[in-house]
Amino acid sequence: MFTGIIEEVGAISKRSGSELNILAQKILEGVKLGDSIAIDGACMTVVSFTEDSFIVQVSPESFERTTLGNLKAGDAVNLERAIALGDRFGGHLVQGHVDGVGRVERIEKQGEFTLWTFWAPAEVAPYLVPKGSVTVDGISLTVVRPTAETFSVAVIPSTLQETKLASKQPGDSINLEADLFAKHIYHYIKQGATQSGSITREFLTKQGFA
Repeated sequence: MFTGIIEEVGAISKRSGSELNILAQKILEGVKLGDSIAIDGACMTVVSFTEDSFIVQVSPESFERTTLGNLKAGDAVNLERAIALGDRFGGHLVQGHVDGVGRVERIEKQGEFTLWTFWAPAEVAPYLVPKGSVTVDGISLTVVRPTAETFSVAVIPSTLQETKLASKQPGDSINLEADLFAKHIYHYIKQGATQSGSITREFLTKQGFA
């Protein structure tokens, strides 16, 4: 599990077949083989490491279902180690399982803040609610103005400074993971309605679940 609080921005050193070699510093402190590290929000397993880099092996499915397949040498990546029991919890519960690839739609300056609007695929959009949580390239953010296909987030200056988000432009792809609890509640309600008939389709539609 992760929290969506990016610890470090690393860089792709080399891509060879299924392997990504990533330059890093902070997240290598105390690293062990088999540790989980989220790379742009996608949970990967450390298979090798040195003093300044580590290697993960990415499955064909992960390359296809995330933005990891687009990475090349020199590209920046958001990095976060899996949370340890007893650590301070700053974001929200994140599995590191990317639900879908979205897209940057608009970037609007609002004083010191920046309002980012993203397009979300059907695998993600139903779970987005006002003030709910979402992970964008591994960054824990709060949803505002969700629609059927888009949502916005207000980004503070420190988030732009401490992540790779500032390098993104309209049209760029991003990894999205919807809130864990929203997904479970959504499917629980739909399954219960199907099995018992106690919740009508009309009710589900009004609540945005159908």
